[in-house]
Amino acid sequence: MKTNRKIGGANLVEHIWEKSWTYIKTVVDMVREPILVLDRDLCVMAANESFYKVFQVESKDTEGQAVYKLGNGQWDIPALRKLLEDILPQHSFFKGFEVTHNFPFIGRKVMILNARQIHFNEDATSSASVSIILLSMEDITDMVVVAETLAQHANRVGPSSMHEQ
Repeated sequence: MKTNRKIGGANLVEHIWEKSWTYIKTVVDMVREPILVLDRDLCVMAANESFYKVFQVESKDTEGQAVYKLGNGQWDIPALRKLLEDILPQHSFFKGFEVTHNFPFIGRKVMILNARQIHFNEDATSSASVSIILLSMEDITDMVVVAETLAQHANRVGPSSMHEQ
C-alpha cells in the first residue's frame, strides 16, 4: 500500500534506510567473497557469512565496531584508511588494493580489496539520503602461495639446469 503523506527529516532518512536495508542485506549475504557494510563513520553495519567464516569472528565482535578496530586494530592500515575515508566525501571508489596480513588464529592472508559507495534517495526529487560503503575482499592467499612455491622451485633448479635439457 502506498501513502501520499510526507515524511520529514530524520524520519525520511530512516524510511529510506528501512526500504533499502533488506535489499542490501540479501545481496551481501548471497556473495561468496567476504563483504563488510560500513556506515559513514566507517563502522561495520553488517558482514556476510563469508566474512565471519574466513576471519573466524562473530557478529557480536564485528558489528558496530570501527573497521580499523577489527581484530585488535589489524585493519588499521594507513593506505586503506586513506582510501576508505575518501570514498564518501569524494564520491570515489577503489579496486584492487592488495593487503597482506598475519591474522591471529587464521595466519597469513593476502587479499584484494574493493570498495564503493552506495547512495540511496527516496526518489529523484528528494534531498534526504543515506550513504554506505560496501567493502569486498577477495582472498588470493592460495594463488600467492603457489606462485611463491613455483618461484622458490625455479630458484633451486636454476637457469643452468633448464638449459641442459
